[in-house]
Amino acid sequence: MGAVTTSLGEQAQSIFDDIGYTVSRTDSGLRAEHKWRVVRVTVLDGDETLPETGDLRCFVTWSSEATTLVRRLTRMDVEYEWAVIGVREDGDYDIVHPGTKT
Repeated sequence: MGAVTTSLGEQAQSIFDDIGYTVSRTDSGLRAEHKWRVVRVTVLDGDETLPETGDLRCFVTWSSEATTLVRRLTRMDVEYEWAVIGVREDGDYDIVHPGTKT
């Protein structure tokens, strides 16, 4: 199978669309809404600064960077709930929550 040609941001939007969220763009990323839940989605394609506050957050990065990102978030000991989506080259993805073995 060939490599995915869509950007990481487009992948993030597609993932949340596929699982039933209404997705809109904001100045700082994406806002994904479903029923009462609002998730701030941040696309990370490098070593960007991570937010220190928030409620529900999801970080989308390439699969090869997901483990490093999980470790960064764990070390920061942030107070918000978070998950990391690692997108693979074939377009599939894995979701990692705090406490998941990586």
